[in-house]
Amino acid sequence: MDIDAFVAAHRPAWDRLEDLVRRRRSLDGVEVDELVDLYQRVATHLSIVRSGAPYSPLVGHLSALVARARSAVTGAHTPAWREFVRFFTVSFPVVAYRARWWWAGAAAAFTLAAVVLGVWVARNPEVQAAIASPEEIKQLVEHDFANYYSENPAASFSGEVWVNNSWVSAQVIVSAIVLGLPIPYILWQNAANVGVSGGLMFAHGKGDIFFGLITPHGLLELTAVLLAAGAGMRLGWLAVAPGPRRRTDVLAEQGRAVMSVALGLVVVLLISGLIEGLVTPSPLPTWARIGIGVVAEVAFLAYVAYFGRRAAREGETGDIERAPDLAPTVG
Repeated sequence: MDIDAFVAAHRPAWDRLEDLVRRRRSLDGVEVDELVDLYQRVATHLSIVRSGAPYSPLVGHLSALVARARSAVTGAHTPAWREFVRFFTVSFPVVAYRARWWWAGAAAAFTLAAVVLGVWVARNPEVQAAIASPEEIKQLVEHDFANYYSENPAASFSGEVWVNNSWVSAQVIVSAIVLGLPIPYILWQNAANVGVSGGLMFAHGKGDIFFGLITPHGLLELTAVLLAAGAGMRLGWLAVAPGPRRRTDVLAEQGRAVMSVALGLVVVLLISGLIEGLVTPSPLPTWARIGIGVVAEVAFLAYVAYFGRRAAREGETGDIERAPDLAPTVG
């Protein structure tokens, strides 16, 4: 058997199969049919090589290619570690990246509401008097705000923060079921809490303490909540304007994709909780505590930008693997 001639004749088919297998999660119907056809043809090529040149290195190459193609065609389960890596390099970041404009819009609205409310509270003593008595405000700005971060053991406090923030994010994502309508109200509640606390602290000359305590963990924590809000509102909008595809298909696919955000944010909020429990109340200088928060925030944004953009270019949607709306068929 002339191996060189055989390779020259069939190399294009092998390369094409390699490409289809690599992009198997973003193939259209025609490409799925092509994948199945090439898998069968290359399996035949492997059988021919095994019969004519059983000791050729080509046997190993084609065996690996056929095995990968078989996995793509039949949907064979991949090892757990690959699922884990895929989730954090594709599924989670691509959903966050695709929702980036909704996420950015939520962040802008949240920041504007918190700043405007904070300035209003800080500049109007009558507003402060309506919020609480002078004694209660004094207790808050001089003791309670700072003590909140250090009155409990760091480990248990981190756990409480993690559970609370995960609950807020879960509420936001679940709101997508009703087209995301409750999400602006949930965000307003959180923006009001930040704005009122900040306004009271600044009105009494404690602005440096406010930012020194809220910034280290707050950047990543609020980013996580706003990401959940953006993904939830995007899903709600897709229910209104699904585009050329069937509404049920789009919602099924994107609904599963949003679950990737919920799962991914568990880890993000865990990191935020650890920062809040261990870094925020620590004796580190203010600049160091804020620096840790900024580094964590920049690292997360860079992670989403890098892996999310790459996955989006490859046609990934973040849909949970092996849960298709429609089973691909031949013909």
